[in-house]
Amino acid sequence: MDELELEFELHPRLEADTFIMGDFPLCRVLLMNDSHYPWFILVPRRAGVSEIYHLSEEDQIQLLKESSVLSQVLADSFSARKMNVAALGNVVHQLHVHHVVRYEDDVAWPAPIWGVVDANPYSDEEIESIRQRIHTLLEGEMSFAPF
Repeated sequence: MDELELEFELHPRLEADTFIMGDFPLCRVLLMNDSHYPWFILVPRRAGVSEIYHLSEEDQIQLLKESSVLSQVLADSFSARKMNVAALGNVVHQLHVHHVVRYEDDVAWPAPIWGVVDANPYSDEEIESIRQRIHTLLEGEMSFAPF
């Protein structure tokens, strides 16, 4: 574990709005607490990083690999019409990459999801069901470690 990973702390807004699903070798995998969409977030466990180009070349490649694996698993498992993958960071400056499963009948289609409707929080049972599903789907993928 390098010094940047030792100093890593999840941004308070991400901590408040998400549930930890587990870790890939580089990124923490989070579930956004909004049942309107299957919405996951990857956060590289590196301190002080707000842009992809701030990562080392090795970490940039690893982020792309982890994002691709997560996107494919989500698209296949949740029967996505489209995967929206984005690193915005206008509100939360800590580097994080959104992975949102989109459907033609979701509440925001075809527009971006931000600001369309208020979040609809998951129940405890729904969170546990998604946690088990993600753990099963990512088991054996890139040394995924479930929480």
